[in-house]
Amino acid sequence: MAVLDEVVTEVSEITTVVDSAIALIKGLHDALVAAGTDPVKLAEIRDNLNRKGNELAEAVAANTPAEPPTT
Repeated sequence: MAVLDEVVTEVSEITTVVDSAIALIKGLHDALVAAGTDPVKLAEIRDNLNRKGNELAEAVAANTPAEPPTT
């Protein structure tokens, strides 16, 4: 049963990540449509994407083991 519980937990975590990515993509689309060609609004979107990209990269780096675990 432990393996099944692990799989259920992993699926739940992946689903949460996928749902977050979908929300981000939809939000980005809406923001770009609302910004139109306004350079100030487009710069704000760019800056926000850069900030979020950096946060994501930091989170991945902080939570990635330096070496693969041994079995």
